[in-house]
Amino acid sequence: MRGLLVQANGMGRGDAMKNWRLIALHTAAAACFIFLLQRYGLNASLESSLLWAFVFGGCAAGLAYSQANR
Repeated sequence: MRGLLVQANGMGRGDAMKNWRLIALHTAAAACFIFLLQRYGLNASLESSLLWAFVFGGCAAGLAYSQANR
């Protein structure tokens, strides 16, 4: 019965995997962008650039997750 409801709603296992893949891609893109901006655009230290990349990646993951579950 649950399988019929899931299929009727248009959500299946493939959709969930697609969402996680897009969340990971969004996270990686944001982290790479801020790292490159900090490191080469603003001439920040490696440690500072990595810290900002980690923080922005986490924020991007949270935002992408909340948007995927709307």
